[in-house]
Amino acid sequence: MKKWLMLLLSCTLVFTLAACSEGSGKDVTGGVEIKQVSDMKGTVRVALAGWQLDNGINAQTGNPTIGLTEYMDKTFKKMYPNIKVELYQIPWENVKAKQTAMLMSGDADVLYTGGAFASQWYQDGLLRDLDDLIKEDTSFDPGIYLDGIMNNSYSTKSPDGSKQFGIPAVLGRRMTIYDKKLFSDWGVEGLTEKAPPEEILEKAKKMTGKNPKTGEQNYGVYWSGNSLNGSTFVALTLAFGAKGAEGSLKDVKSIKWHLNTPEMVKVMEWLKEAAKLPPAGFITAQGAENFGLEKNNIAIALDSTGGATMNEFIANNNKDLLDRFEPVMNMGPKGEGWVAVDPFVMAKNAKDVKASWEVLKFLTSPMTQKYTYENFAMTPTIKQADFVKPEDKYVKKALDIANVGHSELMDEANPFYMSDIVPAVNGFISKAASGNAPDIQQFLDELQDRAEKWSANLK
Repeated sequence: MKKWLMLLLSCTLVFTLAACSEGSGKDVTGGVEIKQVSDMKGTVRVALAGWQLDNGINAQTGNPTIGLTEYMDKTFKKMYPNIKVELYQIPWENVKAKQTAMLMSGDADVLYTGGAFASQWYQDGLLRDLDDLIKEDTSFDPGIYLDGIMNNSYSTKSPDGSKQFGIPAVLGRRMTIYDKKLFSDWGVEGLTEKAPPEEILEKAKKMTGKNPKTGEQNYGVYWSGNSLNGSTFVALTLAFGAKGAEGSLKDVKSIKWHLNTPEMVKVMEWLKEAAKLPPAGFITAQGAENFGLEKNNIAIALDSTGGATMNEFIANNNKDLLDRFEPVMNMGPKGEGWVAVDPFVMAKNAKDVKASWEVLKFLTSPMTQKYTYENFAMTPTIKQADFVKPEDKYVKKALDIANVGHSELMDEANPFYMSDIVPAVNGFISKAASGNAPDIQQFLDELQDRAEKWSANLK
């Protein structure tokens, strides 16, 4: 098994904190003096999905970045000089298979991964509950994390919500952003702070066509029509009160499906109408390459990040774009939507639990979140993220959305949602965009029937 694992990770570089590397000479602590806090001994193997270990250059901004190896060398190693940390960097491609193999073979103690993967591993019995470690550690305050993702996410909590198995480390950004310039060109009033789907659709229709001032083609709204997690669909189900399902992931066989309700019909009717408005490429996540930039031609972007605009500001100090592209909350009744959360988790059979907890705790700490934000623009998961740039209104809005977030069964942690519902909805969107939308009630009745059969056939 060990030999097979090494072949599997042949493209992965393995680093240890004892390795010698040329430092950047930069302060990574924010001026905080780092002192030894413990003489605890141990070895901890950390499998990281996508983190950059070496120093490099941010391709979006051109700014230098400090890799995790140097950061850990200047911080954790000084705090815990007798804990050896082995860092395994794994690309996101096929990361689930590689990290699953490491968990099953006992070759990882702490992992950073996608929230859906963590949820599935927990249900498969591969992860350790953290409640006892949290309770015993007076230095750890779970209250520093955003409530919506610490206490109400399948990425960090057991399916019944009673156990904590993950600590949120990185937040996904999904908010509604609109172009104030295009709204002005068309004479349309800007979006309200918690713009519901009806408002978005009404205003998007008014701004689809030839711009009255520039004569250029404009598109009223955009979202990714082939999203792997159906995030826009999730936000719509929240907005229209379409639960889709009731029950618990702890007992998926007993889930009660509500996919063909009047509320879900409203969701699909909105998608049918809205699918006529984006550029044609939206069904394959194309066509919004200029959103957030000077040449933008899309009035409203759903589940957007603001990344392009912030990168332009950081690289060129372009404040005009910051003023032009305005974020508001998502489409749920409280401004919520689907919130992606990537956590740190601990293997069920971690070799050194105490040392592993110290590493996991440090990698989710405010200090580390400040480091990942400043170097890689990762969105923090803590309430008091005072290190976020004053101009970064997109991260601030993402934090507001996350704080009212909550997981539902219309979520990537639900196996049927990912295997059947999302592909079916994306197929519907594609047909609607070409004017050939299926009969909505029949479409939903068939989806309901498939869901019921799926549950009935589970062992």
